[in-house]
Amino acid sequence: MSTLVLENFIDGQFVHLDSFIDNYNPSTGEIWSKIPDSDEKEINAAVEAAKSAFEGWSQTAPAERSRLLMKIADLIEENLDEFAILEAKDQGKTLQQARTIEIPRAVYNFRFFATNLLHVSDKATHQPQFQAINYVHRCPVGVAGLISPWNLPLYLLTFKVAPCLAYGNTCVCKPSEMTSATAWRLCKVLQDAGLPRGVVNMVFGLGAKAGSALVRHPDVKLISFTGGTATATVVRQLAAPFTKKLSLELGGKNPGVIFADADLAKCLPATIRSCFSNQGEICLCTSRLFVERPVFDDFVARFVAAARQVKVGDPFDADSTIGALISQQHWDKVASYVAVARSEEGVTVHCGHSVDELKLKDANKKGYFMLPTVITGVKDDSRLMQEEIFGPVVCVVPFDDEKEVVRRANAVKYGLAATVWSSNVGRIHRVAQSLDAATVWTNCWMVRDLNMPFGGMKESGVGRESAHDSYDFYTEPKTICISYA
Repeated sequence: MSTLVLENFIDGQFVHLDSFIDNYNPSTGEIWSKIPDSDEKEINAAVEAAKSAFEGWSQTAPAERSRLLMKIADLIEENLDEFAILEAKDQGKTLQQARTIEIPRAVYNFRFFATNLLHVSDKATHQPQFQAINYVHRCPVGVAGLISPWNLPLYLLTFKVAPCLAYGNTCVCKPSEMTSATAWRLCKVLQDAGLPRGVVNMVFGLGAKAGSALVRHPDVKLISFTGGTATATVVRQLAAPFTKKLSLELGGKNPGVIFADADLAKCLPATIRSCFSNQGEICLCTSRLFVERPVFDDFVARFVAAARQVKVGDPFDADSTIGALISQQHWDKVASYVAVARSEEGVTVHCGHSVDELKLKDANKKGYFMLPTVITGVKDDSRLMQEEIFGPVVCVVPFDDEKEVVRRANAVKYGLAATVWSSNVGRIHRVAQSLDAATVWTNCWMVRDLNMPFGGMKESGVGRESAHDSYDFYTEPKTICISYA
């Protein structure tokens, strides 16, 4: 199989680099692509291109920006299967996940902001005592640095690029070095759509080199980062001397709260999805399940049985439910938490890693696969209940009353998302409002409306993303006062 060689995209052109990073197919453990090992030189060139393009793009009529975003969406959709195949090879997720959820969401991101930008409005006030009118004028900020993660590569990259462009900014993007293929393919779409040169620049490479150079560049006025909390600390430190605008969407240790009156026929399959979708490599996945004691034993038995039905295998097999973890290093990290569970007194690993046999095709035996793993008997102060595992591992614990479960669910440093399952409407509202989570789903999971704010509380992030929040982030409000005296 030939190796895919990626190039940076700077000032509307693909730019070859002689230094590369080997990139592995998670489902085979073999090198399948080479990523440019970019550094400050490439970042500087990309920022200069974005700066040069900013004046023209920021003054482009909203209707024309909208037309171009729609064209980009159409071209991604026309090439959906190609994008999906690249995503499955690069990330390890199933082709089905990429084809039916993630690439269509990338299309929707562009279409949503393409239409939204035509309907934004701002405040105006009349002060008759001063014979004056005030109104807000929105200005694009400038060059944005957009840093996207490896778990939902095109899905999350486009959730940054689309609003950035919609509201008149230009950008330099730094996708994860482990999942750069669809970002690279997107650049060809941008060319074919007729996007002006320099409006979007794509620089591939390591976070410590290319990412750091982007964050600390003085001409990059705002940074949108999605990734780990530890890396975000570095981002904040590098950005601090420049007073940059920051949007940080970070990790989670998301609780699922299941009351005895929950509809388990609906709750069980949805909770299997919320725990194990995309191999558990979604920041919004549920990793701690609190189940009310009267139904705890029944729920665990049914949940373990359902987890064993999740098919782990080749991402390109139609019957595979989940694929491979992103890398050997990440597999080792996730497996280490199961080892911690087996070492703790009173803890039971019911199914999955280290318990059940994982059967793989010969071609996948060097891949980074892991079975869905369910653990009980874990104490709230255990690392398994406190730290983000980011894999197909979930802990299930009992609780006795509403106040207790809210206190325990909130006893972590994260505050990204939560789920609540109950048929009591009053309880749903009380618990949802009391949980330290920026998004709470009740009797469902992963129902998203881009009009609603998305982000994290506590150490799960700074800022929000949505139609309104992204408009705020990617523009600067200017108050203009007009006297008619």
